Amino acid sequence: MKKTCIQRIGGLLLSSAILFFSLSGSVSAATTGVPSVSAKSAILIEASTGRVLFSKNEREKLPMASTTKIMSALLTLESGNLDKPFEVDGGAIMVEGSSMGLQKGDIVTRRTLAYGMLLPSGNDAAGAAAVSVAGSQSEFVAMMNKRAQMLGLDSTHFETPSGLDGKEHYSTAWDMAMLARTALQNPDFLEICSKSTAKVEFGNPPYTRYMTNHNRLVKEYKGCIGVKTGFTKKAGRCLVSAAEREGVRLIAVTLNAPNDWSDHKKMFDYGFSVVKTSPLQVDVSDIRLKVVGGKTSEIKVIPAGYPTVCLSEEEQKKLTTKVLAPQFCYAPVESGSLVGEIQYWYEDFMIASVSLLAQDSVEQNITPVQYTFWEKVAMFFKNIYYNLLGFLQKIW
Repeated sequence: MKKTCIQRIGGLLLSSAILFFSLSGSVSAATTGVPSVSAKSAILIEASTGRVLFSKNEREKLPMASTTKIMSALLTLESGNLDKPFEVDGGAIMVEGSSMGLQKGDIVTRRTLAYGMLLPSGNDAAGAAAVSVAGSQSEFVAMMNKRAQMLGLDSTHFETPSGLDGKEHYSTAWDMAMLARTALQNPDFLEICSKSTAKVEFGNPPYTRYMTNHNRLVKEYKGCIGVKTGFTKKAGRCLVSAAEREGVRLIAVTLNAPNDWSDHKKMFDYGFSVVKTSPLQVDVSDIRLKVVGGKTSEIKVIPAGYPTVCLSEEEQKKLTTKVLAPQFCYAPVESGSLVGEIQYWYEDFMIASVSLLAQDSVEQNITPVQYTFWEKVAMFFKNIYYNLLGFLQKIW
């Protein structure tokens, strides 16, 4: 395993040495045990590293229907003020297709609209959220495309926040998997899309409603945590899903898949059969931290734990590490106190981190100052002078 110890001077410095190598070598459909899917385009990835486990036409540009709302919901949840009530824009909710049931004059929150997008796939929710966040749907779409560029989704272009068909509204299975990978790192997004049902409030005045997730896999497949369904005549059945088991998170995408539920179950079954977790080797034997003002000039560190990763021992050798620590610390130092962090990177994605703790305690080195006779006399008269000056300032 490659290791670099970077210490901080007035802040934290990160190493820039990251090992780049191709992850595009997906498993061929001819390989034994690899699933056969109905989808025109499909992909299965391991989420922590982005490794492709299975793919079929994963780079082909296709319409993606309401899986578009992954981006819309993510931007909404990142916008802040999630629980501040506001009145929906009457024009924004006048849209065809699936709906969460918004009416003109309804009072909602952005969090509720995220529920409306991710569970019942409300096109009205997407429109209302777009206007609330960006001021108009066109500005929100510009935000969507800008974020896609930032994420490196070069084969994705949005025309609407809802996912209704458009001439230039398209993506790929690869891009949608990478988008889902990012979205699932948002705690609010993960909490919402993994629910099979949810209780929300909206209306005028707001009252309690119940929403049901259109994603059947949340109930039907063990460990499923979302993500989003989609359908239009042009796009066909589209599905982005994720599942977790024993520390392994997989993301599956199918575009234009007549048997999408079955496709995803088969892909997940295959993925969980070939991806296993293994303990991460944490070597901090050569890391030392300087101590200022202590009876010992430096201390050793120990890891706070040993996480598991979805990598084989051979793959772990390809990891790059970054050690974050202050340039020095001041005594006293208590054994077990937090002094830094070590991060583990696979390609350009951090897959694990471990806190670094002080191995031993270091007492403060207190040496009494010895003054000469004349230094003591000078200090005596200096104190008298400043005390007298302070007294005179008060009475004047």
